[in-house]
Amino acid sequence: MKIYFFGAAHEVTGSCFLVEVAGRRVLVECGLVQGAPADEERNRAPFPFNPESIDAVVLTHAHLDHSGRLPLLIKAGYRGPIYTQRASRDLAHIMLKDAGFLNEKDVEWENRKRQRKHLPLLEPLYTVKEAQAALHFFRAVDYGELVEVAQGVRIRLLDAGHILGSAIVEMWLVENGIQRKLVFSGDLGHKGAPILRDPATLSEADLVIMESTYGDRTHRSWEDTWAELYQVFSQAARARGNILIPAFAVGRTQELLYAFKRNYQRWNLDRWAIFLDSPMAIDATATYSRHVALYDQEATAERCLTGELFALPNLHLSHTNQQSMRINRIESGAIIIAGSGMCEGGRIRHHLKHNIWREQCQVLIVGFQAQGTLGRALVDGAQNIKLWGESMRVAARVHTIGGFSAHADCNGLAEWYDNFAGRPAVALVHGEVKAMDVFARHLTRAGAQRVFTPAAGAHIDLINMSSE
Repeated sequence: MKIYFFGAAHEVTGSCFLVEVAGRRVLVECGLVQGAPADEERNRAPFPFNPESIDAVVLTHAHLDHSGRLPLLIKAGYRGPIYTQRASRDLAHIMLKDAGFLNEKDVEWENRKRQRKHLPLLEPLYTVKEAQAALHFFRAVDYGELVEVAQGVRIRLLDAGHILGSAIVEMWLVENGIQRKLVFSGDLGHKGAPILRDPATLSEADLVIMESTYGDRTHRSWEDTWAELYQVFSQAARARGNILIPAFAVGRTQELLYAFKRNYQRWNLDRWAIFLDSPMAIDATATYSRHVALYDQEATAERCLTGELFALPNLHLSHTNQQSMRINRIESGAIIIAGSGMCEGGRIRHHLKHNIWREQCQVLIVGFQAQGTLGRALVDGAQNIKLWGESMRVAARVHTIGGFSAHADCNGLAEWYDNFAGRPAVALVHGEVKAMDVFARHLTRAGAQRVFTPAAGAHIDLINMSSE
């Protein structure tokens, strides 16, 4: 009875954990490595296990750093079910197909250059067709439903409050009369965040596999976050420039639109033209609108009072490339929400090209930026950036809105863990080394039985809770 750590080990992305029990193998997560090109090249490496030997996959939520290698798993021979919450299934359909589309477009662009240089052509990581093939293996699970995913392995999903359909996974294992309970936190939501309920709490586990993204810092309060956003909008109005918001298509975009609606008059948003320039974000927002049973009390009341959560009178949805390109003619008065959230691809890069050198432009960073990404460079104060080989001076003002996070901070993580009786062992994942080490020390001081920070390829023996 063992658990292997094949991703999000000493890093934030690429979540992938393999549980072995009584001859059965269950994979939890199968995510993309994201970041610098050298990091992302690791996605092409063969899996460190035989995909055909896996009995089931459990997915905590649809973000690509948790789901993005599933098409590769199917391509490599996996033919079992992929269990995930019902809304996560719907969002994964959107995100995986979009990832396949971007893979094809990126390789097409690169191959044009390689062809001119007589270099070998590249193949996309996976295609739209291969992404669609993976979708047939998804099995929808509701919160609270007990499911046997393999002989000797049962799971139950609880609300993680991170994005729509995100789940904490309870997993019960039985082998030769020995029982163990694992709890996978998935990505835990930021308490008090818009739209979604706070993360569910649990009291029993033998081992908690726990994220640590913000294990070394606290978020600004929600009150301060809303005040800071208002100040940015006021400054931008005085500067007569545009506001660029790189935002993840799933989760962050919907939170922004909801916040805009609730503060529409107070933030004087009627003076702006607001653009949602992301077909995937548009589709994801429609998915959020369908799963109203997952809203928290505030969002439920808002919907009953005013109808659709994300409707604004001056919101323009940009489906096509032509609509997106027309936005770049606007020099002042536009709020542009576009992906990707870390500025590594998508339409936001075109908007940066047309605005980053303008002193009157404001850039709002509203999400985590991994090491090696363009978004991280902007957060770290880069004076120049490169887009399509062209160097550009960063004259725009860059604001990091730290409180606008979909992840629990160190206090939220600690509070969630404190609900477990007996201070069970913890394995920290999904965090950069510094954040992980800081939070590990906190858990040790708080009396956790054992705190593991497993490296990639390490495993824990679940019988005696020892690591190798």
